[in-house]
Amino acid sequence: MSKQISVDVLIKRLRSYSKDVDTELLKKAYAFADQAHKGQQRKSGEPYLFHPIEVAVILTDLKLDLYSVVAGLLHDVVEDTDFTTENLRKTFGEEVAFLVEGVTKIGKIVFKSTQEKQAENFRKMIISMSSDIRVLLIKLADRLHNMRTLDALNEEKQERIAKETLEIYAPLSNRLGIGWIKSELEDLCLKALKPEIYNNLVKNLKAGSGGRKRYIKSIVAMVQKTLKENKFKCEIHGRSKHFFGIYRKMERQGIPFEEVYDLMGVRILTDSKMDCYAVLGLIHSLWRPLPGRFKDYIAIPKSNLYQSLHTTVIGPEGKHVEFQIRSKEMHQIAEEGIASHWVYKEGGTIHAKDERIFAWLRQLLELQRDLPDTRQFMTSVKNDLFTNVVFVFSPKGDLTELVKGATPIDFAYAVHTEIGERCVGAKINGMIAPLRQPLRNGDTLEILTSPTQRPNKDWLKFVKTSKARAKIKHFIGLEERAQSLEFGRKILERECRKEKLSPSETLKSKELLLGVKDQGITTIGDLLIAIGYGRVSAQQVLRQILPKSQIKEGLTEKIIRKTGLGQNDVKVSGMGDILIHLSKCCSPVPGEEIIGFITRGRGISIHAADCPNLDELDANKERLVTVDWDKKNKRTHATVISVRTLDRPGLLAAVTSAISEAGANISHAEIKTTDDQKGNFLINVDISNLKHLVKVLKKVESLDGVLQARRLRKT
Repeated sequence: MSKQISVDVLIKRLRSYSKDVDTELLKKAYAFADQAHKGQQRKSGEPYLFHPIEVAVILTDLKLDLYSVVAGLLHDVVEDTDFTTENLRKTFGEEVAFLVEGVTKIGKIVFKSTQEKQAENFRKMIISMSSDIRVLLIKLADRLHNMRTLDALNEEKQERIAKETLEIYAPLSNRLGIGWIKSELEDLCLKALKPEIYNNLVKNLKAGSGGRKRYIKSIVAMVQKTLKENKFKCEIHGRSKHFFGIYRKMERQGIPFEEVYDLMGVRILTDSKMDCYAVLGLIHSLWRPLPGRFKDYIAIPKSNLYQSLHTTVIGPEGKHVEFQIRSKEMHQIAEEGIASHWVYKEGGTIHAKDERIFAWLRQLLELQRDLPDTRQFMTSVKNDLFTNVVFVFSPKGDLTELVKGATPIDFAYAVHTEIGERCVGAKINGMIAPLRQPLRNGDTLEILTSPTQRPNKDWLKFVKTSKARAKIKHFIGLEERAQSLEFGRKILERECRKEKLSPSETLKSKELLLGVKDQGITTIGDLLIAIGYGRVSAQQVLRQILPKSQIKEGLTEKIIRKTGLGQNDVKVSGMGDILIHLSKCCSPVPGEEIIGFITRGRGISIHAADCPNLDELDANKERLVTVDWDKKNKRTHATVISVRTLDRPGLLAAVTSAISEAGANISHAEIKTTDDQKGNFLINVDISNLKHLVKVLKKVESLDGVLQARRLRKT
């Protein structure tokens, strides 16, 4: 059991970067937390107080202010004890109470497996952190310590928390520029989710660590000698890639550990920006740089303000060595991220030194307003969290950051929504270019507009930025809503005339809504839109005001009754019998989240909630319906798995045998050999549900010689 850190140690850490801080508040908070959590224990068996103290320590690593550290000590008091926010307000003041309340609200957010709920909860977290970014920094510190002690939880909880951390908190750490938290979270997630791979990496790295250390030591010595001869005073450190970075490279390139050559790196810290470029020249004079591996993040910083020069050289013995060269000030920003950009003044007023760091947060807030559909919001945020960027210029020389693969349409919307909506063409570097052309770093763009132009639904097939997608969907949604309302009105009026009813009088009848309220339809306007989309039939509505004997059975209803839904194992919320088909683009299987999309004349198509094609279909959420699997049906479902292997004899037999042992039937198999001498098997298997599919994939992936086994979907 680790030793509990004393309040004196916390004070010493705080005073290391904030000399004149009043520590009485910290002493009071330490004693208060000790008393509040008395008798409580964590799952690890440690006194509960260990956790808030460790959170406070992490906050001092981030060099946060006194109030943040105090809030870190008290962050679980409101949630886990009888004390209230009001108690904290009276004892520690408004600012501490505000921060603790913010963290408590995030703490109550449970990222459940349901994608819709996870998205809505993430939206709440974005809104809460927008009021004070320190709330999120405290939450990140809380999550980091929880991940460090994850071993104390059962396997199911470990997996859930690790997945959530990898999807949400690690990318957020990166966006906020806190590289060391991002790296540690990713490594801890790998340890929890893929323990066998993690342990193998640890073993392999340990086996060659002695030789690597000697090699890096010799590299550092040569660099130090050269820098000294040229009168440069620099700090030089050897460094190694973190486990998750190595794993990701192996996965991305389909290579074993032995083929990862750049495990070693050197970081050089200079006194000034100009020194960085001078040192780079000296490094390249010592060893030949590897083509295509130079990155200048000083001239064009990352969106989280990270600045550094990256170059990989072919060092002694032909080994690849990566160098990171940056000033000491740049290094502070790289380590502390957003925390290094705050100035805390009396009275709790906080000012940003550099507004660029908050551009992404402001974009998120705008996005959550434009995308009322929570699933779309979550998809857009995840795209932005994980995406690389390109930098382009306006004709006036203004720099704009966009996601990699962005097009002129994305740029137009980034400049202004109205420019995007009126965009008819673009000039890239003075030449007319297609609107779907991907942009490259350094391109200069001029957008051509017309007052008669309107957003085109086809744009959704190639735009990349969340803002562009949200604005296009919002515009199209409004247009489709208006069209559907008019279309629905015409359908209902036609049916009224068939039944010899007055359309105008019928539309005034409140009884029309009686049979559709369970579908969330509460106004006549919403009803007409639902009829226009095909979610509700006009005859179904008229049943509420006509005797049953007077209703004629429509052709559509005859088809629906004849078709039924049992064959597809799916139930549609609030819609009874209706024509249903499983979408072939994603081939959903029981156990995974699904969503229904109302098509024009073909009933409802069922998609997996994470289907890549669904994003193009749901410009208007009116056409999405809640569906669920009928658990009574036990049919098997066809799906395709892709198995990437080393090119070895006998592997196909081993793979098919493993699939059979996992209880799945094979209906078809296709074998390909790639240019890099890797095997690729495409195998059609019949599985019963998602759990069964995971079992099959794990069984196959455990085979020696198999690099990856995954489910294949059409795009």
